[in-house]
Amino acid sequence: MALHQASGRWRLGLALAVATALFWASLPIALKQALTALDPYTITWFRFLFAALCTFGWLAWRGQLGQFRGLEGTHRWLLAVAAIGLIGNYLGYLLGLDHTTPANAQLLIQMAPLLFAIGGVLVFKERVAAGQLLGYGAIVAGLLAFSTEQQAAAAQPDRYLLGIALMAGAAVTWAGYALAQKQLLQRLGSQAILLVIYVAAAILLLPLATPSTLTGLSGVDALALLYCAFNTIFAYGCFAAAIEHWEASRVGAVLATTPMLTLIFSGTLSLLAPAAVTPEQLGPWTVGGAVLVVVGSALASLLKPAARPGS
Repeated sequence: MALHQASGRWRLGLALAVATALFWASLPIALKQALTALDPYTITWFRFLFAALCTFGWLAWRGQLGQFRGLEGTHRWLLAVAAIGLIGNYLGYLLGLDHTTPANAQLLIQMAPLLFAIGGVLVFKERVAAGQLLGYGAIVAGLLAFSTEQQAAAAQPDRYLLGIALMAGAAVTWAGYALAQKQLLQRLGSQAILLVIYVAAAILLLPLATPSTLTGLSGVDALALLYCAFNTIFAYGCFAAAIEHWEASRVGAVLATTPMLTLIFSGTLSLLAPAAVTPEQLGPWTVGGAVLVVVGSALASLLKPAARPGS
């Protein structure tokens, strides 16, 4: 099977990657609110069900459901890998978020785009420039600086360590999903791939969910849950389109800025509504780590590798 190649429309890919980062940066704040009223399984099941219904309606309206005909065995296996990977990511992330703060969660989950970027090089043979390698190094250094200070400030170190383990599992499964989806783009449209994943996840998670608890939500909790549901559709729609037009290694580097964006969102909301959002601990290592991540992301995503001789 031939490997997927990006379309080369890098400006569109960059814009979509930035949009994805913005959606994911705001997500943990809404999820933290939803977790005060619902369990992780019900939240995840509702998000997948909502996304499945909306995506099915969109594809049916556009007459694009016929693309599922004649799928080969390899494509079915890749769809299974993508579905299992995304389900594992959603549950691992939400369980990990219950053990830490939104900014910490977004920091730890950045293992995912880094693994995805590495996978883009190893699996899809994407080329990297020396400056991009320097950028990846800066991202790793920034994340380590950030996490060192956050762990030292944690009120419950054991709980924080469990959150790290859950986020690590979520990162690995997400990278598997993303790489499988990138290859599937040769045969299916991005929304068609996501529809299969959403439907499979909604069915598999139903036995673990408690739908009856949705009826007793307060106004704030209901709005938070709805935002999480819409976020699923828009964030993953933008991400799927981004990797169609741009290299996985570059998209992954842009997504590494998500923790910094979460800090901005969280800090702004804590000023506007201090009773609802707990302000994050922003020491010098946290700020310095965020700056390193931004600089590293710029290097890794925007620098171009040197052309091959004769190309």
